[in-house]
Amino acid sequence: MVKGLNNTIDKNEDPYFKALLDEGTKKAQAFIADENFTQNEVIQEWRQAFTKFKTKKGARSSIEALLKRVSQGREFNLITHLADIYNSFSLSYIVPCVGGEDLAKIVGDLCLGRAQGNESFFPLGSESDASALADEMIYFEEQDAVCRCLNWREAQRTMLTEEVKGAVLVIEAINEEQASRAREAMLELHTKIGKYFGVSGKISYLITTNPILEVE
Repeated sequence: MVKGLNNTIDKNEDPYFKALLDEGTKKAQAFIADENFTQNEVIQEWRQAFTKFKTKKGARSSIEALLKRVSQGREFNLITHLADIYNSFSLSYIVPCVGGEDLAKIVGDLCLGRAQGNESFFPLGSESDASALADEMIYFEEQDAVCRCLNWREAQRTMLTEEVKGAVLVIEAINEEQASRAREAMLELHTKIGKYFGVSGKISYLITTNPILEVE
């Protein structure tokens, strides 16, 4: 969680963020040496994890979507400075980054848990409600779901924009090997954001016994 951000886009910084994404893409390529990229161990681990809870048909982890893009030789477009840094770390460490949430848009605390099935959800680019399914793993707060199927789809309402001043940046792991990479990514991300934005953040962990992040 970081506060005091100035995420206004400065086009003069485009080469810096493009280089970050290009570097992340090169590192990600080492994980998809097999012609059939879906056989990648990380992708298989996440697909197996998605069988443990209710999911919308065809839902895949965000890291699979990124690796698919890399395998197709497609470049990553610049979004906002914060999102670009975030995505570059997801690629470099092959860990899902949920997308980040605008603290000002979070109502109450941010929670991770199984959906009851009545949580409304408006995905990026959509004006219609795509409510979470009962027993689906979601991030949610008092108003509605903010990310479905762990890291599959992000909500429009809480997305990171140029106007964001405070944000929750989520990195996920489902086993110890992934957790090791996630911890390394979090520490480096903490340092990178501190240097670029001139702010300090706080690292917290959401786990089964501690599924709630108090948003102050």
